[in-house]
Amino acid sequence: MLSGARPVIGHIPEFMRDPVAILQRGHRENGHMFGLRIGPKPTVVLLGSEHNRFFFSETDKRLSIRSAYPYFVRMFDPGFYFFGGQDEYHRQRALVLPRFQGRQLNGYISAMAAQTRDIERQLGDSGEFDLIRTLGPLVMRIAAHAFLGPELGTRLDLDFFERFRRFSGGMENVIPLWLPIPRLVRARQARDDLRRLLGDMIRQRRAAPVDPPDFLQTLIEARYDDGEPVPDLVLINLILMLTWAGHETTAGHVSWAFIDLLQHPEELARVREEGRTVLDGVDEPDLKTINQLTYLDWALHETERLHPVAYVLSRSAAETFEYEGYEIRRGTNVMISPAVSHRLPAVYPEPDEFRPARFADDTQGLKGLVGFGGGVHRCLGVHFAYLEMKVIVSMLLRDYDFELVDPDPQPIPGTKTKWPQSPCRVRYRRKVAAPV
Repeated sequence: MLSGARPVIGHIPEFMRDPVAILQRGHRENGHMFGLRIGPKPTVVLLGSEHNRFFFSETDKRLSIRSAYPYFVRMFDPGFYFFGGQDEYHRQRALVLPRFQGRQLNGYISAMAAQTRDIERQLGDSGEFDLIRTLGPLVMRIAAHAFLGPELGTRLDLDFFERFRRFSGGMENVIPLWLPIPRLVRARQARDDLRRLLGDMIRQRRAAPVDPPDFLQTLIEARYDDGEPVPDLVLINLILMLTWAGHETTAGHVSWAFIDLLQHPEELARVREEGRTVLDGVDEPDLKTINQLTYLDWALHETERLHPVAYVLSRSAAETFEYEGYEIRRGTNVMISPAVSHRLPAVYPEPDEFRPARFADDTQGLKGLVGFGGGVHRCLGVHFAYLEMKVIVSMLLRDYDFELVDPDPQPIPGTKTKWPQSPCRVRYRRKVAAPV
């Protein structure tokens, strides 16, 4: 058990103040496995690649994902996705997975590029902007165009982005969602608003299908393998989850990527040189072109290593079992931390340094990254997210010079998703002035 637990409340104040710091302290004091008291049930923290493999391989066996995220059930639905049981999870996942594979990904690039060009038109030739306040809505608009269709995505304004931010406030694993805390009340209201909006969109599409069918249309028309139609509530929750999860992780990740590159001019120069070589004369990139941006891919993975937006992942022990000589009792919270495991020097030499080239010959290092989860529950949109970030970063770096106005951005404090804390401003100037 980690030292410093207080009577009754245990480690809750320290965890709420800075969860990553207390997990780092736990590693320094106890190594790769230790206990915490952050609620009525005991918590076991596992760190490092071997423990991560156990964590993911035992999910849906000795470890339950359903019991670990009660807020997810309350913000979505008790029968939705991995909360509906293993069979229902695989049925629902099978509806979406093909839409994030192979040639399907190529179809999203034009929307990603078009939305990035639109941001460039808004920015003009020079000025300042806040990374999250600019890139967050950009990521949301890309998701809206990809998942809802261009005619609906175009109608969504900044309020749509803000509603998703309020909705995200309900993803709270420490504070009970039923408490009348203003942030949680706003989250429930945003959930209901978004459900109504998405339900209206689905009904409009059923009445007037688009041809050729896009992501939303094919999802609406999809059936389970046994031919059973997909209920509207499942469709609404799938779209809500994809848009929320894609935005929540990608907006923070791409913002940290800009920060990392702007803080490391030599790495920025390598990414830019690669972009010039690959994108020179390319007006409309395709999947083959984007996949040639190898160094940028390493840089984005290095950002995932240093700044995983999801700093912890949790499960609940579904039964009592022994692991590494310790008894883990049924109901115990079992937690891993990408934020700590990604900086273990035995796996990643010079762990606090931003070194994208570490992945040139280290495929194991890449496989050890768990910022997007792992195993059968690894984020199914991870390839979409990386593709989106490559398009955004490569286009903006091709067209603008940037510098950080706030030189040392810090993550948002507390237990929220670890986006950069605002203000996080950059100054920019277009490399070649736009024609008048």
